[in-house]
Amino acid sequence: MILVADSGSTKTDWALVDEQGLIVKRMTTEGFNPIMMDAPSVPELGDAWSGGQVFFYGAGCTQEQAPRVHELLLRLVSGVTHCEVHSDLLGAAHAVCGHEEGVACILGTGSNSCLYDGRRIVQNTPALGYVLGDEGSGAVLGRKFINALYKGRLPQELKEIFEEETGLTMKGVIGKVYREPMANRFLASTSLFIGKHLDVPELRQLVVDNFREFLCHNVAPYKRRDLSVGFVGSMAYHYENELREAAGLEQFTVGRVMKSPIEGIVRFLR
Repeated sequence: MILVADSGSTKTDWALVDEQGLIVKRMTTEGFNPIMMDAPSVPELGDAWSGGQVFFYGAGCTQEQAPRVHELLLRLVSGVTHCEVHSDLLGAAHAVCGHEEGVACILGTGSNSCLYDGRRIVQNTPALGYVLGDEGSGAVLGRKFINALYKGRLPQELKEIFEEETGLTMKGVIGKVYREPMANRFLASTSLFIGKHLDVPELRQLVVDNFREFLCHNVAPYKRRDLSVGFVGSMAYHYENELREAAGLEQFTVGRVMKSPIEGIVRFLR
């Protein structure tokens, strides 16, 4: 058996794969980043797991952090015969590029990208997090949305609908961002509201511009417009039309777009 994990800032997707390479069980636990958290949450595997290989792809799983995550997994998962820990970015590359050269991107709560040669990551534009970077991400879209909402760059009616649906006021929003933990998750959560109101032209343009900034600042530096650009993550998946529009405007070719890289990773591992 093979246990595969894709771990991001918000959640970790797990897949149990049988000897034929088929996914027999899918599970979700809390997100994990070894830079900020002590240990990953491991799902209840039940009788379906009798031991085998573990492949863990996670945010923050750098070369420095990978050995610690490897040790934690051996302690938390029974019967492991082989264990590998890689970055979530390599997982995205395996999922959308497979064994071919290409550009792989993550667009979820945070964002990231890399140039991939079919075996390894050869170039990476630093993401820098949602305060200094993370263009294209849900957190940055949320920050831009809140800014535009309360500085009058979006219709007043939209602000009233937002406050009625969420029960939040400007004071409440500021409290969640500056006084509560995981501000990035809160900001990214506004995407649920944004997605329901894309009929508002100014709001839809905000989404397109967020993706254009990502492509300009993170993908263009690779200087490989000849390669297709693949995407994984909730932002890419739910806003695929806006993403493709942004890519067209910036003269990039969009490859695979996947909500979760799990199935692509399983295909790569077969």
